[in-house]
Amino acid sequence: MNTKKQIAIIGLGYVGLPLAIEFAKKYKVIGFDTNESRVEELKRIEDRTHEAKLDDLKSVYSSTDQDRGLTLSSSLPDLAACTVYIVTVPTPIDHLKHPDLGPLLAASEMLGIVLKAGDIVIYESTVYPGCTEEDCVPVLEKISGLKYNVDFFCGYSPERINPGDKINTLTKIKKVTSGSNAEVALEIDQLYASIITAGTHLAPSIKVAEASKAIENAQRDVNISFVNELALIFDRMGIDTSDVLAAAATKWNFLNYKPGLVGGHCIGVDPYYLAHKSEALGYKPEVILSGRRVNDNMGLFVANKVVKMLVAKNKVINGAKALILGFAFKENCPDTRNTKVIDIYKELKSFGMLVDVYDPWANTADVKAEYDIQMIQSDDFEHYDVIILAVAHQQFLDIDYSGFKAKGSIIFDTKSFIRRDLADARL
Repeated sequence: MNTKKQIAIIGLGYVGLPLAIEFAKKYKVIGFDTNESRVEELKRIEDRTHEAKLDDLKSVYSSTDQDRGLTLSSSLPDLAACTVYIVTVPTPIDHLKHPDLGPLLAASEMLGIVLKAGDIVIYESTVYPGCTEEDCVPVLEKISGLKYNVDFFCGYSPERINPGDKINTLTKIKKVTSGSNAEVALEIDQLYASIITAGTHLAPSIKVAEASKAIENAQRDVNISFVNELALIFDRMGIDTSDVLAAAATKWNFLNYKPGLVGGHCIGVDPYYLAHKSEALGYKPEVILSGRRVNDNMGLFVANKVVKMLVAKNKVINGAKALILGFAFKENCPDTRNTKVIDIYKELKSFGMLVDVYDPWANTADVKAEYDIQMIQSDDFEHYDVIILAVAHQQFLDIDYSGFKAKGSIIFDTKSFIRRDLADARL
């Protein structure tokens, strides 16, 4: 393989930035993002996602090696000399829970402008099976005037980044690869194999690779929905779900999933992509959609359980003060995309409660802009009628929950994170 090839990473978020850094250790890489402030931030060797090792970012960005190193840009002409383009833009859902291909198609249109004969475009964004060749390729052909699999080629290699995970990082997770013909597929596989120490798996087609990503997260979603439904059942029985799971987990083949809020850019979104494609083909996926319904309603369950507990203690609901600990979609991570904590917040507010949100990881400005919530900045907490531990950030272990209990606060631990005797209720 020609190690002097130049790679462009399109999108420098949770997926694109780690990828750009790793490739830049061996190749010339342009990290591209249309968000100029994000590019400037990275040039200062800062990263709001906390996914990059800043020493690695500094090393590849300051490299003077002619054959490798990272350039950061938001200027389209800078991509003209690249031969491999890797797209890592978001693929969200809209308010109707339908796939929103806007960012993906916009990136494809942009690349069509700079695409040249012999170039390869690889998509990593999560999509439904068939999206690369049925939705993206026609855009590339139309804008570039080139012909697919004659003048340019494509591949799909699903991202497997786990935000906040400092153990299972990019190079340590086996990478699925694919290409639009056998020769290109092998070239793409070898390209990823040059940086992924865990190895690669070459799928027989782009559509198979797309489907593999879709079912990874749909499977987790369905399994979590099962234990969430158990939590709803066991709550009515007055038994602790964690106790039941601990007992069941003594069997060697029991899958020990935990109940909780299912948000984020993967598990809470990707099943809708698979369901969309399935329904377009005339089949309604009952299991996938039923799992989504259960998981999407867990925030409402938590909020309504809290209200019932206040009523049981003869507390006035309207005007009661609540503190939600955590707003990110998962622990020890600043990512608030598709967070389900917002469901708890909105439901409590609908009862007239006064709700504060504290999250030492989440970006205050981003939360205000996206959700119109002004988070409190200090952990010098005042009195609250309710404390809801929504996210298991490590810092939350240092909070004096016994002090809250002594003042009569109700504590709901949605993650079974703190000592059992400190919580009035757990999922």
